[in-house]
Amino acid sequence: LYERIGKEDASHCSYKTEVSYMEIYNERVRDLLRPASSKQLHNLRVREHPTEGPYVESLTKHLVSDYNAIFELMELGNTHRVTAATKMNDVSSRSHAIFTINFTQATFDSNLPSETASRINLVDLAGSERAAATGATGERLKEGGNINRSLVTLGNVISALAKMSMQHGTRDKKTFIPYRDSVLTWLLKESLGGNAKTIMVASELLKV
Repeated sequence: LYERIGKEDASHCSYKTEVSYMEIYNERVRDLLRPASSKQLHNLRVREHPTEGPYVESLTKHLVSDYNAIFELMELGNTHRVTAATKMNDVSSRSHAIFTINFTQATFDSNLPSETASRINLVDLAGSERAAATGATGERLKEGGNINRSLVTLGNVISALAKMSMQHGTRDKKTFIPYRDSVLTWLLKESLGGNAKTIMVASELLKV
């Protein structure tokens, strides 16, 4: 991104990049870039804009100008994520995380000001869990249940979107996309079913 910006003629365009970082823990949203002493932990509300789609109210946005600034904020947010030890993993993620990069290009088109905006969501999904394998009880069991439910919903959303795409993009009245069944899929609504491209990378733990 910044290599491309460096090659552009700055006299004709201006660029702005803002980032935010959140985690979804037990179906509640927390700003990972807000100071740890803040009273607002996992209580941020999810709203839906009529044209821009779902968003998190009061989520902080940070202006950045290069890759190093993005990396530093990502590392800072990672230190605030909820983790815990289970039988399967000493440092198990207990939440999903979404790092968002908002990029705006401003220029003039036919002597009129014009803006093009894009959004990149980098999503780290917590892995599905089996209570018997992880030995989870109490709060850990509740966390695992919420992780599993949101992952199942994500699978249901993708399946419904695939079914709809097989109908040549025409929405069947009987095709229901269950975005709102989890906070994760609601927030990723535009990334999954909007004017977007989605790439998924899966890692697998192999037992020897």
